[in-house]
Parts: sequence; structure tokens; C-alpha cells
Amino acid sequence: MRVRLGRSRGLVAAVAALMMSASAAVIGSAPAAAQPGCPGTYALAIPGTWETGQSGPSQPGMLSGVVNTLRANGVRADYVSYAATAFPWEGETYGASKNQAVAAANLMIQTMALQCPSTNFALVGYSQGADAAGDVAAGIGTGAGVVAPDKLVAVGLLSDPRRAESDTLVGPPVQGSGVGGARPGGFGWVSPVVRTFCVTGDLYCSTPEDDYVSRMAGFLAIRSDPSPTPELVAVYQREAVEIWNEIAAAGGVGFLQQETTDPEVAARRDQLEQFYESGVHHDYASYVVDGSGDTATQWVAQYILSKS
Repeated sequence: MRVRLGRSRGLVAAVAALMMSASAAVIGSAPAAAQPGCPGTYALAIPGTWETGQSGPSQPGMLSGVVNTLRANGVRADYVSYAATAFPWEGETYGASKNQAVAAANLMIQTMALQCPSTNFALVGYSQGADAAGDVAAGIGTGAGVVAPDKLVAVGLLSDPRRAESDTLVGPPVQGSGVGGARPGGFGWVSPVVRTFCVTGDLYCSTPEDDYVSRMAGFLAIRSDPSPTPELVAVYQREAVEIWNEIAAAGGVGFLQQETTDPEVAARRDQLEQFYESGVHHDYASYVVDGSGDTATQWVAQYILSKS
């Protein structure tokens, strides 16, 4: 009996040791967010055209208020550096510059996700930066991104050239959609966390649906990357077909020619001149979007904080 009791005690001790070892293993695999240097939320801000460069922003841009507010409240917020150009003589076409921003943002997200698996992400972009931020969000939302959709908790797009009428708009209603046309497939699973902002009269994000000349120009500008990936080529082809089908339904080549007659061209030139002179594209820091008096940039900052 003593031998059996000794064996029983030995077995109990062995089981207890195994349980303690298993508990230690569970404790040792605590969420990465508890590790030093891992933020609960990591916010990426993608500036607009000419607001940044390869070495980062050289001066405060539209998103500086958002970034400063987030940092002051303990949220890790970084700018995405990219060419931020629009014309070939500047070094990169708009399409190549935007795709560079998308790639840079995805790399930053992926790097943080590998280091800190429990960290969530937020995106904010302005103008060309909104175009890029929206593409990153759409990739994540449709399962083609670098993190799972539930890791992206907030997205704010200011003057998104690819705004769709179905996107959740904060502020007064505006007509039409972005000059580059809506993203095929939208934002997928992250649609509930995406918010878009468009100042009344900002043609970059509110081009009338029947202004096919501007839409074609926007399409060509946004997709002006001279070396797109095969995946992007497929997307571009599909979008081109969609625009052409709309033109065909409206009257085809004859309708498009009518839109480019001298009186029509003059009217559109006057409209564009008024738009550029108005400066509304640069009003997001003062554009009030709710009854509390919050501007677009203030609203975005508070929105990201509420999700952090």
C-alpha cells in the first residue's frame, strides 16, 4: 500500500507540475499589445498632393491637426511618406504616386501587425492621400489586404477622388461622386467604419455623374501608373468598361462629342476656374460637418479616438 500511495502521490505531483507548466505557457503567450512599444491603435495619415515627399511632410498639411490631436491623446500616429506628385515632369505621375502611397501604407501596417498582433489600425487621408487610404481600406475590406478586416477600426477620407454616393458621408449632402469613379466592390467588410467628407463644390469628390469628360480625365489621371501590376490592369480594364457602358447608355460617342463642343468646353473651363479660385478643396480644417460645430478634421480625430 505504501508503494501504491507513493506512486499515487508521485502521479498527483506530476499532474500538478504539468498543469502549472501549461498555465505558465498560457500566461507566457499574453496578447502582444501588453508588450512595451505595442500601441492599442496605430493610425496612419496619408497627406495630399504636394504636402509630403519621400522624406515625409516638410510643413504642416491638412492632416496635421488630426495627427497632433491623436498624439496628444496617446494614440500612435505616423505620416505615410510618398512622392505625392501629380504630373510626369515632377518625377511621378499621379497613378504611380498614389500606388506608391498604397504600398508604403500597407508595408507600415504589415510591419506593425507582425510586431504587435493585437494592435488595431486606423487610416486618414486627404485628396490623393484619401485616394490611397481608401484603396488600402478597400483591399483590407475585401480580403486582399495585409490584415484581417476586423483590425481596421476607423477610416476617414477627406476629398476622396473615388468617393461613391453610397459611402457614408459626414456633413451636408453633395452631388455626384469622386472624379475618378467609385471603387469596384466598395469597402467590403470595413464599410461600417469608413467615413467620407466632401466640401460642397469640391469637384474632386463630387463630380456630376453625367460629366463624362471630367470622369474620363479623372480615370486617366488616377490610373496613370506606367507600370501597374497585373491585378491593377484587370481593375482598370473593368472600370473603363463600366464608364464606357454608362456613356453608351447616355448616347454613345455622339453624346460625348456634344459634351466637347465649344460652348460645353467653355462652360466646363469656367466651372473649373471657379472651383480652383474658390479654394474649397482646402477648406476641410474649417468645414463644419455637424451640429456641435466640429470641422471635418476635428470630427475625424475624435472618431479615431473613440475607436482607440
